[in-house]
Amino acid sequence: MTWLETLRTAYEALNTRRLRSLLTVLGILIGIAAVILTVGLGQGASQKVTDQINKLGSNLLIVSPGSVTSASGVRGGRGSATTLTVDDAVVLSDPAVAPDIASVAPTSQSSVTAIAGNANWTTTAVGTTADWLTVRARTVTAGRFLTAADVASGAPVVVIGQTTATQLLGPVSPVGQTISISGQSLTVIGVLNVEGSTTGGDQDDLAIMPQTTYSARISTTANPRSVSTIYVQARDQGSLSAAYQETVAALLATHGVQPAAADFTVSSQQALVDTVTTTTRILTVLLASVAAISLLVGGIGVMNIMLVSVTERVREIGLRKALGATPSVILRQFLVEASLLGLVGGIAGLAIGLIGAAVLPGMLGQPVTISPIAATAALVVSLGIGIGAGVYPASRAAKLPPIEALRSE
Repeated sequence: MTWLETLRTAYEALNTRRLRSLLTVLGILIGIAAVILTVGLGQGASQKVTDQINKLGSNLLIVSPGSVTSASGVRGGRGSATTLTVDDAVVLSDPAVAPDIASVAPTSQSSVTAIAGNANWTTTAVGTTADWLTVRARTVTAGRFLTAADVASGAPVVVIGQTTATQLLGPVSPVGQTISISGQSLTVIGVLNVEGSTTGGDQDDLAIMPQTTYSARISTTANPRSVSTIYVQARDQGSLSAAYQETVAALLATHGVQPAAADFTVSSQQALVDTVTTTTRILTVLLASVAAISLLVGGIGVMNIMLVSVTERVREIGLRKALGATPSVILRQFLVEASLLGLVGGIAGLAIGLIGAAVLPGMLGQPVTISPIAATAALVVSLGIGIGAGVYPASRAAKLPPIEALRSE
């Protein structure tokens, strides 16, 4: 009996019992689709968060001030102190001190009210330097960004995000317009590219001005050289660890403190990515494990229908053996039937998974990432389930004595 004849016979046997075969395939279909969508949702969520973190900048280190303790002994949270200054950024910018650091952008920010004509909008005012654009991996879509001359002279200029521009100026071209921020008139010289929202908020709702302008006109702190954050960009991904060490060493020396008493913290963007990835991977594995239980149920269903099939077809098995069919032929026959059930269920489950990956993002607002490896693995697993579940029923059929099979009713 050739393989082609075996496939034809297997198809006819399954087609004869359409409803039973369909219900068996349904179990595998649900399991495969559930696993594919669960893993896809996990990978999509991980990629989404990673992209949001990467929007903060390239090869980024974020230096934040430490905490402060009030006179009553109440300790503030991280970042409540004012221990970072523009001078710290100058030290970190020195190649002799930190050769693995490419750019440094000291930043101060606060929530302010901006006014343009009859429109007003609450936005985030950011005081920084010309390197901010490079460090934060942003671009300007209209006009220009801040220059070193703007910072040195404390120029009354501002670069705004698209959200801020839309809310204040509507369809009017922002460049060249004058807006008032906290009572100070500033000229718009540029508009940032659209970045969207991240874990840090709306990245397009910003009003960026020179650090000197911010400290002289907007800031309410006692120390005009104080900054709230220092963004540090390493030369490349491979230099991130070295840049981290150089940043910590330089600030400890500048502040004259020991590591145990450090009045600042340095966080790595890669550390955030690794933490998110690890957490998402664990959740994905747990959810996929739950979904895989339905695959086990599907496999049991395949075994059940094959055992029933062997029982119903005892006389057919006996007749084939009497006509010369060897046990290996009988074994192959039932294994092919079980494999077809698993394969059809896998293909159908994969199709449902791909449809779900196209539909669910619009419904949930969450991306679903289906990798070719996962799709291929789904087909292999479904085929393996069919073969594995069919081994015992097939071997049982192959061992039936021909005479006893022919005598059975």
